[in-house]
This record gives sequence, structure tokens and C-alpha cells, in this order.
Amino acid sequence: MSASPPFPPGTVEAIAKVLGEAGSGTDISRYLQTSGLVDDSGESTKWRRLNSVFLKSQATTKSANQILAFVRSYLVPSRFVRKRDEFEHHRGELNAVLILHGLQYGKDGQFRFTSQAKTLDEAEVRAQGVRNKLAPRNTHSEVYKYCQPELMQENYFHAVFEACKGLFQRIRDLSGVEADGANLIDRVFSVEKPFLAFNTLQTETEKSEHKGFAQLLKGCAAAIRNPLAHGPKILWQGEVDAADYLTLISMLHRKLDQCVRVPKPEYRHGGEA
Repeated sequence: MSASPPFPPGTVEAIAKVLGEAGSGTDISRYLQTSGLVDDSGESTKWRRLNSVFLKSQATTKSANQILAFVRSYLVPSRFVRKRDEFEHHRGELNAVLILHGLQYGKDGQFRFTSQAKTLDEAEVRAQGVRNKLAPRNTHSEVYKYCQPELMQENYFHAVFEACKGLFQRIRDLSGVEADGANLIDRVFSVEKPFLAFNTLQTETEKSEHKGFAQLLKGCAAAIRNPLAHGPKILWQGEVDAADYLTLISMLHRKLDQCVRVPKPEYRHGGEA
């Protein structure tokens, strides 16, 4: 990362308070030394020590780079093995501050530029992260199967894209039909000759439900996957949309869990795959 402009004193104080809660005084001394930062503050409180060191560093270097380097070494994910919730708490608190300056600290321990939050409310919502938004929704494991790396990197644009591709791949795996998009859905979930059925298709109500879920699947291709594949990333709306899209994909995976594979009648043996 190139030289980052100094943070305002209030931001430095907020960062120091977050980091002060993430380790002991001994931890702070060790990582300050490792980062080449000298604590001659005379302070005893952890956050006040960090605040003094950080302000002195910025005044000397005219940059926030040493602060960010300290964060990367001190809040490194490997320090929190088997303490993921603790790491996520500290990271979320830190990001609620940094997002106001167009920065975000990722799950992988790296900083990334992001759109600058305009308000405290926006910063707090965005700092929660998509994984934290998805956890209470009991998101289907098949969603994570296809987009775990992208979620870990907080690359939400591509996380949704990969999750949507994974949804259609699962339909191919379940049905044995090699097609894609609307063509795949029309063939697999045909009411007259289905490969997969959401219910018994015995009543008009069941047929209507079956058609409705098929239309939702086609909508994923038309409204999510195709625009993401062909539209510029700059138009992406970010974390809130990502959580909603992934929740929809999760619901459709649960419906696929309930699908029954329809036995192939004789007329299919010599023709349709």
C-alpha cells in the first residue's frame, strides 16, 4: 500500500482504544518493538500508550503507514486461532472506524481500499461484514462451498457471482442435464416432463408452486448472474445487496434439498439427456 495520509487525532484515539482491548500490555510492548515503534510515552493505560506512540509516529513520518503496519502484525489472524469470534469482534470495531476513511481490514489480515462511509450508522452496518449478516440466517452450506475464498477476502461482487454459478451447477449435478441458464431450468423443471420436481405435481396448487420456484431460479440467472458477468463492478451496491442475494440463493438450495428426481420414462432413453 502506498503512503497513507495521517489520520485525525480522534481516529488515532479510536484505533488505539480498539487495539488496547485486543491483547495484554506485554503483547503491546512486544509488537511495538517488532514494528520498530518506541514507547516513551510514560503512560500506563494500554490504549493511551498506543495513542501516544501512533501520534508521534504520524508527526514524524507524515503518514499513517506505521499504524497500519502495527495493526497487520498485532491483529494478525494467526494470533486468534480458535478464537475467531474474538478476532471478528476486534476487526469489526476497527473497521467501523476505518471505513469512515475508505479503508477496510480483511479477514486475511490485509488492508483494502473501499468506498468511504458517509455516516456512523453506515460505517457500523458495513463493518459487520457479510459473513456476520449471513450467520443468523442459517445460510445453506452449498452457498459457502462455492464462494468461501471470495467471502474470506470480502470480495462480495465475485462471492455472489460464484454462489449463483454454484446454484446452477448443483442443478446440473442433481438432474444430469447439461445446459445452462433459462434453458437448463426449462428442461429440468418442466411441468410435463420434469427431471426434478419440487412436489408431487398432483394438483394445480402444486404445479403453480413448482412453476414459481422455477421462475425464481430463472430470475437468479437473469437478475443476478448475467448482470454480474457482463456489468462493470463499479455499479455493484456492496455488502447489503450481497447478503440479500446470498440469502435468496440459500433458500433455493434448501428447496433443491427437497426436490425429487423424476424417474425417466421409456421415451427418454433414446433421446433427451
